[in-house]
Amino acid sequence: MTGTDVHTSTYRRVPLSPVRRRTGERMVRAATTIPHASISVEVDYARVAAARAALGPGWRAEHGTSLTYLPFILSALCVAIHEFPEVNARLDGSDLLVAERVHLGIAVDLGVNGLVVPVIHDADRLSVADLALAVADLARRARAKQLTPADVTGATYTVTNPGPFGTYASAPIINPPQAAILAVDGIAKRPVVTSDGPDDRIEIRPMGLLTQAFDHRVFDGAYCAAFLHRLRTLIADTDWVAAFARSPVTTEDREKP
Repeated sequence: MTGTDVHTSTYRRVPLSPVRRRTGERMVRAATTIPHASISVEVDYARVAAARAALGPGWRAEHGTSLTYLPFILSALCVAIHEFPEVNARLDGSDLLVAERVHLGIAVDLGVNGLVVPVIHDADRLSVADLALAVADLARRARAKQLTPADVTGATYTVTNPGPFGTYASAPIINPPQAAILAVDGIAKRPVVTSDGPDDRIEIRPMGLLTQAFDHRVFDGAYCAAFLHRLRTLIADTDWVAAFARSPVTTEDREKP
């Protein structure tokens, strides 16, 4: 034996990419200056799954991409934001600036190089189909390094989507100066108890968590919980097949039992 510590390892120095450095700086700023809180809800995606099954094959044949859960979630999110506008806001000193338009930042993973957040401007004016095309286009151009400055500015609310990696629950960090961020976690078939009149039964449903992290200076937990409850209801109760191509989807479409 020598005096060398058998547990000593060697390391390979890898400079952080510019994107990773900028992301790190923003996250440190957010974590140290914003009082984070978060709430999660479990969502029943059965009607979204039915819409994907009905519309997905034609969508892939026409566009060459799969029809994911995300654009349906974004469509419901836009309606919920209009009903709970303070989630779509930012602090300015002692004032709250509430955005009148919904510009959704969509976090796109770039692997070891970090992530970028391109923006779907006026997302609330788009149909589910339009949102699906917009998400696919921004993700493709982000990974090809073809985004313009206009593509990454102006977001009023951010959505991060780790779900395709099979996550169960996430605790996202707010993208400053926004007031909140939504994490969409993995959707998987799970046994759930459903009720039909006085009787309960166990069914297999596609379920997943949505988590909103929020700036506790802007609104409180009750407001966040009410917002998430509305979002969950919109996702679960909308007739997505009928509403898919409408721009935007109407309240009547969303409130069918």
